[in-house]
Amino acid sequence: MNVVSKGGGGGVAASRIVVITGVSQRLGRALAVEMAKRGHTVIGCSRAQDKLNALQSELSSDKHLFLNTDVRSNTSIAELARVVKEKRGIPDIIVNNAGIINDNKKLWEVPVEEFDSVIDTNVKGIANVLRHFIPLMLSRNEGKNPAGIIVNMSSGWGRSGAAHVAPYCASKWAVEGLTRSVARELPSEMAILALNPGVIHTDMLESCFGDSSMKNYPKPDAWAVKAATMILNLTPADNGASLTV
Repeated sequence: MNVVSKGGGGGVAASRIVVITGVSQRLGRALAVEMAKRGHTVIGCSRAQDKLNALQSELSSDKHLFLNTDVRSNTSIAELARVVKEKRGIPDIIVNNAGIINDNKKLWEVPVEEFDSVIDTNVKGIANVLRHFIPLMLSRNEGKNPAGIIVNMSSGWGRSGAAHVAPYCASKWAVEGLTRSVARELPSEMAILALNPGVIHTDMLESCFGDSSMKNYPKPDAWAVKAATMILNLTPADNGASLTV
């Protein structure tokens, strides 16, 4: 693509096709808006059609694509990959952002259905995306370098532990391990990495710490400015890394 947009450091950069999962709220939505502001084509997915419609209206551009998709479903992600390739082409960047956290409880008090939902979304959801989108990136024949950047959203709790969020911690530790392993399977022109967003003032973390404890931390819109710059500047040299915004 030859469209020119503002780059991460204030210069110019070729417009990229960016796929972001979980764009209906929080970090995913903020990142989608920020990437669109910088001139990149955003393809987002979520299970909340009303929020997808609202985001499409806010960005007011037909070049972006927002699709109702369940990352927990392999067939749903397979269809997403098919539509993305058909309507927008092969993505340059994928951000596996979709994720949920369990209610604050000791592990033995967490209902099995809730535990399964956390793992299905946070771990299997990423695996489903990788299963269908890595082959697309590998098929790119334009000689682009990098051929593809994949960012798996992790957490500080993917590198440490905390009481009452054991399912969430386990899922994010799995993301870290999955990322490092897949990094060894990719060609040299690609990169996959785990990204800890840091502590951001969202309703998800309010459920853990309370609203008053979060008031001094950045909100998603402010975070997205820094995160977008970081993601757009990633290269194959970052393959396998565990980074923090």
